[in-house]
Amino acid sequence: MPFIAALGYDVFDPTEVTPELVADVGVKKGEKIDYAILKEGMPIMLFECKHHEANLDNDHASQLFRYFACTECRIAVLTNGIEYRLFTDLEAPNKMDSKPFFVFRVTDFSESMIPELKKLTKASFDIDAVLSTASELKYMREIKTLLGQQLLAPSEEFVRFCTGGIGVNRLTPSLKEQFTQLARKALGEFISERLSEKLKSALGASAPNVSYETKVASEFVEAESKQDRDPKIQTTADELEAYYIVKAILRDVVDVRRITHRDQQSYFAILLDDNNRKPIVRLHFNSRAKRYIGLFDAEKNEQRVAIADADDIYTYAERLRETVLSYGQGKS
Repeated sequence: MPFIAALGYDVFDPTEVTPELVADVGVKKGEKIDYAILKEGMPIMLFECKHHEANLDNDHASQLFRYFACTECRIAVLTNGIEYRLFTDLEAPNKMDSKPFFVFRVTDFSESMIPELKKLTKASFDIDAVLSTASELKYMREIKTLLGQQLLAPSEEFVRFCTGGIGVNRLTPSLKEQFTQLARKALGEFISERLSEKLKSALGASAPNVSYETKVASEFVEAESKQDRDPKIQTTADELEAYYIVKAILRDVVDVRRITHRDQQSYFAILLDDNNRKPIVRLHFNSRAKRYIGLFDAEKNEQRVAIADADDIYTYAERLRETVLSYGQGKS
C-alpha cells in the first residue's frame, strides 16, 4: 500500500485502488487479486503480494498469470514488498510473459529506474508509453544478466567468439582452459577501465609513466588472481568502485598511494598503509538484500551503516577523513 500510494493513487478510494478484486478464472469462480489499480472502472495494474521472505523465483507468478488472462489489464506486478517484478504481454497478446520486463528492489535502488517508475504514476500513467519501453527494458535486463554470467564464468560459446575474433580457430582442451581464464580477466579489465574513466577526474591520480587505467586494471587482475587462489573470496566491481570513491574522498588529506584494500570472505577492508591496525572503512556488500559500510571510532569500534549503493559513501566523507587523521598520518 505505501508503494501504491507513492505512485500517487488513493489507497483508501475503492474506485481507484481495490483490494481483493474478484477475478473469475475458467471454472474457478471468486478468485481474488490482492490489489488492482483502476482507471475509469477498469483495472490498469494488478498486484500479487507475497510474504517479504518469499522467494519470487518460485512458482508465485502462476496465479497472477491466470488473473492477467481474464482482464484487459496490460501490467501485472509480483512483489514480496522488497522486490517488485513487472510483467506485460510482449510475447503474445493477453498472455502474461514468463519473464518480467522490469525488476527493482526498494533496498537497492538506482536513479536510472526513476523515469521508468514515473510512467506508472497516476499523474503520468500512459500504457502506450510503458509498453513502448517494456521490450527494450526486458531485453536489456536479460543481456546484462548474460554479460554478468560471462564475467563470472565465460561460456564455451563466448570463449570461441573471442578466440575466433583474434584468429585462434582451433581450440584444444588446454587452449580452451587457458582462454576461458583470459576471457574472464579481459572482460573484467575492460569493465574496470571504463570505470576508471568515470573516476579519473575525481581522483586526478595518474602517474607519469603508468596510466590510471592500467592501475585500475592491475587492481582488478590482482583481485581476480586472489579469487583463483581462494574461490571463496569474490571481489566485485561494486567493491572496487567503492574503494576508488574512498580514495577520491581522502586524496586531500593523505597520499592516496597509501590507501590499500584486502578482500576477506565476510568483508572488504580499506586500510591505511596496508595495516590492519589502521582500518578506514569496511564494505559489507556480500548480501544482495542489504549493503553496509563499517565506520570506525577512536577506539576502532566498528559501526555498521546501511547504504543503497557506493555513491552513498560520499555522505560519510567527513567521518572517513577524521578516521585517517586520527592516525596522525595526514598530508604534511
